[in-house]
This record gives sequence, C-alpha cells and structure tokens, in this order.
Amino acid sequence: MSTCIFCRIVEGSIPAKLVRQDELSLAFEDINPQAPTHILVIPKRHIRSVQELDEKDAGLLGHLILACKEIAKERGLAESGYRVVTNVGSYGGQTVFHLHFHLLGGRHMTWPPG
Repeated sequence: MSTCIFCRIVEGSIPAKLVRQDELSLAFEDINPQAPTHILVIPKRHIRSVQELDEKDAGLLGHLILACKEIAKERGLAESGYRVVTNVGSYGGQTVFHLHFHLLGGRHMTWPPG
C-alpha cells in the first residue's frame, strides 16, 4: 500500500467527499477549506509535482484543468470567478507530494496570496 495520502484516497483506503471521478482524475473536498468552495483535483496516477511533468503529460494536464472548469461551473462559480492553484515544493507551499490543483471560490480572492 502506498504511503501517499492522495494515492490512498484514489484506491479507496482513505475516505473522501468525492465531487467527480473519471478514468484519469479524482476531485474531492479539501478537509481544511480555505474558501467556501475548496476542491482538490488530482490525477489518479502518482505524479509528485509539476516538476515531474513532461510533454507526454500535456493531455492529462489539460484534462485536470478542464475538470476544474467544469466543477466551477457546476458549483456556480463561473460568473463570479474562482482560483485554480498548484503548489510546487516546500518553498511553494506543497505539503502533499502528489500533484493537485486547488479550486477555490465563493469569496473574493486577494493578491498577493500568502
């Protein structure tokens, strides 16, 4: 069994509030939400971070971003706006080393972020 918490969510050994799932990706609610809507969108395949991506992953990356867009639309965020962010490495704020996108919405986002 993998020690990666997100891989364990994918395999079903750790429960999560699933929002969307298909053959390539999984989306679930963040357990520590930073906005009224805070959903994590991940690839089912373990990829440590953006730094491990290459040209063969372009389709997967597009798939993940389009999943964020569709979830935002389903949640009523398309008109007011939302944020999609990924953190890379410890200085970038990454705490779970499995590629994931945060979909945040439902409140005004400020800049610059933390």
